Amino acid sequence: MNVKRWFREHSLKLLAIRDTPEAIAGGIAIGIFFGFTPLFGLKTILAIFFAWLTRSNIIAAVLAGTLHDIILPILPLILDWEYKIGYWVLNQEWPQSLRQLRHDMPHNLHGWARLVTSGIGKPMLVGSIVIATPVAGISFFISKAIVARHHRKHPHPPPAEDEEVEP
Repeated sequence: MNVKRWFREHSLKLLAIRDTPEAIAGGIAIGIFFGFTPLFGLKTILAIFFAWLTRSNIIAAVLAGTLHDIILPILPLILDWEYKIGYWVLNQEWPQSLRQLRHDMPHNLHGWARLVTSGIGKPMLVGSIVIATPVAGISFFISKAIVARHHRKHPHPPPAEDEEVEP
């Protein structure tokens, strides 16, 4: 899979969405936020729900959430950072050794019960929130500026009379 081509195709899909720059940027920020969480199997559902709840663009949220599928080769590094930061926030000290975590991590991520009972779930969730919040905020403002500029350069035609427009 060509990462550059995938990113270009999906970024063009985001720019072609007929919605306000704020709604698209909100969807992108929500998708990126939930993409960082270790809530495997729930990321897309949560992104859709919160995009709907905040009246952000659902398609943008789903597309941005899948961005984390592209970064799978560095996922262990991100999960390691999330665990370290979350452990520090919860215990006010850095974890002593991650050797056991690295050994157990692939097995623990396959089931919710293992993730929770292994002791890595809570620090990883807290760490993911700490990392995801500023990244999602920055992505909101950057994507809002990019979408607004694209809409100024390429105005969308008005919708047909029988076409529904999202509020």
